[in-house]
Amino acid sequence: MTKKIKTFDSARKRLAKAVKYLKLSEDVEEQLKYPKVSISASLNIRMDNGKLKAFQAYRVQYDDTLGPTKGGIRFHPSVNLDEVTSLAFWMTFKTAVCDLPFGGAKGGVCVNPKELSPAELERLSRAYIDAFYPYIGPHKDIPAPDVYTNAMIMGWMANQYSKIKGEHTPAMITGKPLSLGGSKGRTDATGRGAFYVLNSLEKKLQIDPENTTVAIQGLGNAASSFVRLIHDKGYKIVAISDSTGGVYSSDGLDPVQLLQYKQKGDSLIDFPIMDNQNIISNEELLELDIDLLVPAALENVIDKNNKEKIKARVILEVANGPVTDEADEYLVSQDVFVVPDILTNAGGVTASYFEWVQNKAGYYWETSEVYERLKKILTTESLKIWDIKEEKSCDLRTAAYIHSLSRIAQAIDDAGTCEYFSKK
Repeated sequence: MTKKIKTFDSARKRLAKAVKYLKLSEDVEEQLKYPKVSISASLNIRMDNGKLKAFQAYRVQYDDTLGPTKGGIRFHPSVNLDEVTSLAFWMTFKTAVCDLPFGGAKGGVCVNPKELSPAELERLSRAYIDAFYPYIGPHKDIPAPDVYTNAMIMGWMANQYSKIKGEHTPAMITGKPLSLGGSKGRTDATGRGAFYVLNSLEKKLQIDPENTTVAIQGLGNAASSFVRLIHDKGYKIVAISDSTGGVYSSDGLDPVQLLQYKQKGDSLIDFPIMDNQNIISNEELLELDIDLLVPAALENVIDKNNKEKIKARVILEVANGPVTDEADEYLVSQDVFVVPDILTNAGGVTASYFEWVQNKAGYYWETSEVYERLKKILTTESLKIWDIKEEKSCDLRTAAYIHSLSRIAQAIDDAGTCEYFSKK
């Protein structure tokens, strides 16, 4: 059994924990046991050197009880069907956590986009839409950006879909450039949403920003906006990393300086350190003696091998699935508060919902309105989840799953379950 298969097994175990706290129809568990649709395709791309190269691609639509499915497309060399299935599973509960009219989906291509030319990347992006066109659309399944995909790629995909359909269809995908129907405030929504979640739970978690040390693993789009916001609020950021490694200073770091260096295309492991600064590995960052740990890279970075080395009192999951099930159980037993991914990084899909609504209405909001709506939703849902945690005496992750599962179960019940149809 591979590590990626364990990812989906771990995801389903977390759902099983929530089920124990609810009185559910057996239909609910049965419907959520497997994804509704799993599709694989080979994308055959003509490379710049004239050669033909095949890339394995996937789209998984896990559940559409609450509406058309929603989920990003990632371009990464580790992408496989089990990973995409796990991500689609998490998206199902993430959209429900925020009470959005969506189900959960995810897509991906097994590729290292850094090895492609811009023209090859465009051909790959359009080929993805060619392959999955029958299964996606504004009322079926709405993709969005994810790891190593961006607004330009979403624009190419939207254009390709519209060409095939023969009409302008901006609502079929979100995360587009503003000029192509994107939403203001969408780019930084995931990181800003994580900030709103943290902000709403500070008193509950007994966090005083100015006396809280923070380490952030990952410096992608979500982490970049998040780190600026917590820095402005007074949090002491002592470590930041990218995929190559990171920088640590017990005196605190200036994240703006690191972001500017990173935006030049340089790796943080090559950052010209000053006095009281050290270059550290991603593994070392996770094990620092700090108050707040923010894994914002890929899944399964905290597992059975390093769970006992984690010293942070609070973990804010900006990445999808950064803590394995086994590690999660251990951390909870050690009174570590893990603020779960299906809440923490839900800002992205919430802002994508806003973009979808604006595309369908043909009326666009100002950035301040997007931020205001985003803050209201994430603050409200964060406090509801904390109340469930207190009421059920469970951990925050289980409380989040109870919250989202309750909404999905209600919709399944309202459509009729075995209890209804077996009545005599």
